[in-house]
Amino acid sequence: MGDTEVLVVGAGPVGLTAAAELRRRGVDCRIVDKLAEPQPYAKAVGIQPRTLEIWDAMGLAREALDVALPMLGQLTYIDGKPGPRIDLDLPADIPYGFAAIPQYATERLLTAHLAGYGTAVERGTELIDLGQDADGVRAVLRTPEGREDVQARYLIGCDGAHSPVRRAMGIRFDGDAFPEQYMLGDVEVDWDLPAGFGLRVVHHDAEGRVDDLLVCIPLPGRGRYRMSMLVPAELEAVAAVGGTNGEVAHGLESGRTPQLRHIQTVLDRLSPTPTTASGLRWSSVFRISHRLVDRYREGRVLLAGDAAHIHPPTGAQGMNTGVQDAYNLAWKLALVVGGTAAEGLLDTYQGERHPIGEEVVGRTVRHARAGVEADPDDFTTILLREAQLLVNYRDSPLVDGPAAWGGPGPAPGDRAPDCGGLARDLARYPLRLFDLLRGPHHTLLLHAGQDTPAELLHRCAGAATAAAHGLLDVYVVLAPDARPAGVRLPCVRDAEGAFAAAYAARPGEAVIVRPDGYLAARCHPADPERLVARLRRTFAPA
Repeated sequence: MGDTEVLVVGAGPVGLTAAAELRRRGVDCRIVDKLAEPQPYAKAVGIQPRTLEIWDAMGLAREALDVALPMLGQLTYIDGKPGPRIDLDLPADIPYGFAAIPQYATERLLTAHLAGYGTAVERGTELIDLGQDADGVRAVLRTPEGREDVQARYLIGCDGAHSPVRRAMGIRFDGDAFPEQYMLGDVEVDWDLPAGFGLRVVHHDAEGRVDDLLVCIPLPGRGRYRMSMLVPAELEAVAAVGGTNGEVAHGLESGRTPQLRHIQTVLDRLSPTPTTASGLRWSSVFRISHRLVDRYREGRVLLAGDAAHIHPPTGAQGMNTGVQDAYNLAWKLALVVGGTAAEGLLDTYQGERHPIGEEVVGRTVRHARAGVEADPDDFTTILLREAQLLVNYRDSPLVDGPAAWGGPGPAPGDRAPDCGGLARDLARYPLRLFDLLRGPHHTLLLHAGQDTPAELLHRCAGAATAAAHGLLDVYVVLAPDARPAGVRLPCVRDAEGAFAAAYAARPGEAVIVRPDGYLAARCHPADPERLVARLRRTFAPA
């Protein structure tokens, strides 16, 4: 098929997100995967609220909610006795809750979404060689039709823990493996535990070490769970073969497949109520490692997802972190490909996402070894962090940071919070702020009070739009009592004061929101020159 702007290697949720977001911005790209067919396994199943926000912005929220099971909490049992019950109750201003969706369903909806942009996954297509120079990337693919040489301006490796892209680039992947070996099973049970709740059962030996474990995550369907547990002795020797010869010991292993009887034996030991397992859809033995690359970028080759970071599945952080990698990268790469990016914009992918990967790997390892209950933070903070709603880029060179801002409310680099109660002419229903942020561009929000001059709003909008090469949506957010005359910009009214409350916004203030839903800048009072200066960190001079 020839040349392309961006070649995406790996068609899991991370690669599909990257490709869809590039295509949404008009970037020509191809996405390849060596598997002839998608895997029908419920591997990654936990969907964090932040991922649902991302899918909302992408236009996928309805499809995701159609196939999702709400995750309401977790029941715990310790050494045969009930432990703390965890309820996943988020603050009322968070638009989405926790969900469970089998990975194959996630991949199916993302694949269909990508197809809407005219791009299909090229399956049975394997990367066998990779090189680059100052002008582009040369990839050699093994396709069902034979060998193909592809020239691309950039390549994104979303090809998992055993990433050929990472190995070809010589990128270090430091870390270690957990000694324990586990088995997974997708089964149905007939217990009467409350729906929507996960189950974690642990047993300790005389020295206080965990010697038995059962973790059950509910899936859509009646009594259906993805269960993980320690591998029985008869399967352990086969599993131990994985991870030798320098390979990363992480993920599903080849070898003997656990049977229903193996799962039933564990349930007989650990289930809090007698139950019978049935309907085994699939099972596997797996290992867990914790590793992080030393860099997310090597020239024109970039890594995302498991190719860059792997860790215990505690808290369902892995796939969701990878989706955020892709979401952070795609809009930046689109500006670079389009020739409108400031110099060094692509370097901020490493600067923003590597610290996030490092934090996630460290936290999940701590939680796997000591339990979430050992976390010193209050429960609300822990929950918001697990929901990935506390991710921020305050130290990024693209934003001012909280010290430079010095004002109230969320600082530049923070997630842009949602709010409701916005009113718009002709719309006979209230809007959410996220309704305005759903486009592929930066968004400028101009908060106008009664005394805010229309002329200032127009000058700010004109200067910012020019600085962003037209890739900017502008809205005037009117205070409840504001009636400024002569405003010729799209307006919404903060009828209930929700925007002012969520942002601690003051009349006459300007807020710039990045395409990935994080605050790029806050300026009070709004000033055209200051807005242009902030945008020049992202955009080349117009």
